[in-house]
Amino acid sequence: MGDGDGDGDDESYSTELCGGTHVRQTGDIGAFTIVNESAVAAGVRRIEALTGAAALAHFHAQDSQLRAAADLLRTTPAELPERINALLEDRKKLERNLSQARQAMALGTLGGGSGAGNGDDGAKQVAGISFSGRRLEGVPAKELRAMVDAAKQKLGSGVVAFVAVNEGKAALTIGVTDDLTERFSAVDLVRVGAAAVGGKGGGGRPDMAQAGGPDGAAADGALAAIEDAIAAAG
Repeated sequence: MGDGDGDGDDESYSTELCGGTHVRQTGDIGAFTIVNESAVAAGVRRIEALTGAAALAHFHAQDSQLRAAADLLRTTPAELPERINALLEDRKKLERNLSQARQAMALGTLGGGSGAGNGDDGAKQVAGISFSGRRLEGVPAKELRAMVDAAKQKLGSGVVAFVAVNEGKAALTIGVTDDLTERFSAVDLVRVGAAAVGGKGGGGRPDMAQAGGPDGAAADGALAAIEDAIAAAG
């Protein structure tokens, strides 16, 4: 950009950016907008931009999309960011409430879940050990750890095994209360459950471990296998 006409009085002040077409002055370019930027190689970046009429058409298209989004949310383009933030906050609250409801169901306070459990705390005695095993439908795997932690606190002493089934696959989380970790390892137990649902391995700590498998239909079998492993070790 600049004079650079070769008359010896070179007033060009930038020759680093080349779009393939040289102009006498930047005003010849007209409207200019960058639409993409990416890496080509180490230390080399590629900028994709629109100029002139193409840039103006891009601006008009974006303006139409902005107004359409504002209309959908029954607000103005200027207030759209605030409206979106409010919706995101509402969604976070709904997700928290849903997670809490799932946890309540897992703990039996809403009568949900299926599996081992005879007492008010949803547990049964297996070789003198309190065992709470539940199959949960549609519960995200990421929520199982918090559910198992809560169930352990409610149980006081024992083993908790939750198996969540989503889209035909199984996710297992097993918790062992601190007083029993010398007798039972959650890692060993979760591997037993994982094998029953067609999975391999599993990892975590003696008091909390997770695994998964492709056969969600075998969730009840996984709980039974874990129960048998507790009985054998007890």
